[in-house]
Amino acid sequence: MSTKYKATMSDTGYFITITVVGWIDVFTRLRQRYVIINALKYCQKHKGLEIYAYCIMPSHIYLLCKAKEGFKLSHIMRDFKKHTSKQIIDTIINHPESRREWLLDYFKQACNHLIRKQNYKVWQDGYHAEICRTNTFIQQKLKYIHNNPVKDKIVEKAEDYIFSSARNYADMDSELEVLVLSVL
Repeated sequence: MSTKYKATMSDTGYFITITVVGWIDVFTRLRQRYVIINALKYCQKHKGLEIYAYCIMPSHIYLLCKAKEGFKLSHIMRDFKKHTSKQIIDTIINHPESRREWLLDYFKQACNHLIRKQNYKVWQDGYHAEICRTNTFIQQKLKYIHNNPVKDKIVEKAEDYIFSSARNYADMDSELEVLVLSVL
């Protein structure tokens, strides 16, 4: 298996993209966005995850992050995806969702090719991780992460998007605390 876009180096910052199978817009629902926020908070507190930037888009998540010493980012991402998959399915089943049948069927069909028994598949296999080697790269990724909701016309200004660290960088109230970088 290739490690080209995996977080394999310890104590190294990464730009990570995690995507829902089929690019399904799951995170248009407020409850689903809080599944992600709460899981990220848990990973910060208990799993050694340091987050410098994030954005929850409708079908994917961006993170600029690293694992603290003694932790492995690959293990954090594995556990995060496993936990949030279960939470997302539970939320679809137990709370109002106009697309319930369609979503559950789609996530069930996404398991058809899997060797191991699994009822639902929410996330695409793996995640896309790029090493943060330079300040220029970090600056580019911070802008990219924060401007995504603007580019998609969800908001006019990056800091208006509640589920993004653009608010942290604008010194505004935010849903998730991050370590603000001074490379800007």
